[in-house]
Amino acid sequence: DGKNLSAPSQFRSKEISKSNVVDDMVASNRILFEEDEHPDHVVVIKYVPYVADSKRAMDEYTSEIFMGGKNTIVMHNTCEDSLLATPLIYDLVILGELCQRISVKREGEDKWENFHPVLSLLSYMLKAPLVPSGAPVVNALFTQRCAVINVMRACLGLAPDNHMTLEHKFESTLAELQREPLSKKARLS
Repeated sequence: DGKNLSAPSQFRSKEISKSNVVDDMVASNRILFEEDEHPDHVVVIKYVPYVADSKRAMDEYTSEIFMGGKNTIVMHNTCEDSLLATPLIYDLVILGELCQRISVKREGEDKWENFHPVLSLLSYMLKAPLVPSGAPVVNALFTQRCAVINVMRACLGLAPDNHMTLEHKFESTLAELQREPLSKKARLS
């Protein structure tokens, strides 16, 4: 991963996806951040051949405290990158195969429909979500997880907790949404 990210174009993609996560957090928390306020955020990735597959992550968070002081929390994480990815690959295959078995129909309609071919539910396990045209990009991990959980709840006949966003999972509903005028939030995505 580190060697791949040493290429400027690959790093730029990672930088954008990580920045989008920060933007989502800020947009969803208007108590801490004003409308046009954005925290300082920098992504730096360096390739060190000697450490090979060992991923070293250092995250630093600085905040203001009492009387204008500063507080910095620093986290360091070391792990084998490919060993972290292997279970995710299994989960992607299992969830993708399970979603192929799911079909739904709207109340009052006769036609059953499968998920859109761009299976955005898988974004829970990916860094840069791919979504169908007209669907919002959701980088918030909690919201992505809730979508997966609620689809599973629906398969069991249970009501969703929230965040299922089924309107963005099927071609017919996406087509309907694309015919409607865009709301302010949709235009920003």
